[in-house]
Amino acid sequence: MARERTVVRGIVLRAVDTKESDKILTVLTPNGKLPIVAKGARGRKSRVTACTQLLAYAELTLTEAHGWQYLSEGSSIELFEGVRQDIELLSLASYFAELTESAALEEVEGGGILSLLLNALYALGNLKKPPRLVKAAFELKLMSLIGFEPLADACAYCGRPEPEAPMLDIQGGVICCRACGKGERGLAMPLAPGTLAAMRRILYGDVKRLYSFSLADEDLRKLGDASEAYVHAMLERGFRTLDFYKSLLP
Repeated sequence: MARERTVVRGIVLRAVDTKESDKILTVLTPNGKLPIVAKGARGRKSRVTACTQLLAYAELTLTEAHGWQYLSEGSSIELFEGVRQDIELLSLASYFAELTESAALEEVEGGGILSLLLNALYALGNLKKPPRLVKAAFELKLMSLIGFEPLADACAYCGRPEPEAPMLDIQGGVICCRACGKGERGLAMPLAPGTLAAMRRILYGDVKRLYSFSLADEDLRKLGDASEAYVHAMLERGFRTLDFYKSLLP
C-alpha cells in the first residue's frame, strides 16, 4: 500500500546533520513547526540539497512513517541570495531563525509568524532596509504575534497618552512615564518620543508596511536596545546567533 503524501510550504529554521548523509530539519509552515527527516540530503547526487539548507523557503512533499515525517521531494521557492551573500545579513537572518524556532510551536497555527519571517528576509536582502531597523521591528512584532505584545498606547500608571520621558517596563510589558511607577515596575528601558512612535507603528500599524519608517540613529539605538531586552525577558533565554551577529558589528 502506497504511503499517503502531503505537500507543505515552509522555511527551514534549523538543519542538523545526522548519520552519514541525512538531515533533521525544523521547518516553519503555516500550521506551525514541523520536524522532518531528509534522508540523503547531504549526498552528492541529492536533489533536495538546496531546499534543505537553513533559511530555504520551499515546497516539500512528505510521507509519514513511524511517527516521523520524511522528505520525499522538494522544490526551492526562495533562497534569499541577497542575504546569503553578506555575512552580516546572514548572521542576523540566522538569529531570526533561532528566535522564531524558540517562539513558534508545533501544530499551532504559524501563518502570521511565517509571513513575518519571510518579509523580514526580503526586507534585508531585496529592499536593503537598515538591519538594525528590521531587527527591532521583527523582534517586537514576533513577541506580539505569540501573545507578548507590550501595551504602548499610554502610560500604564497615569494614563497619559504621551508619556513624559517614556520608558518600557521590560518585565511588565508596559509603557510608562519616567516618574511613574517607581518602586512597582521592574527593569525599564529609556525610550524617546520618536522611539515610542516607531514602537506603536510596529505593534499597531499595517503589517505590510512594517519596515517603512526611519529613525534618527539615537532613537533607533534605543528602539533596538528595548526590543532586544524585551525578547530576552519574555523568552527567558539568550541566543548564540545574536551573540555572533553582534560580534561582527563595528
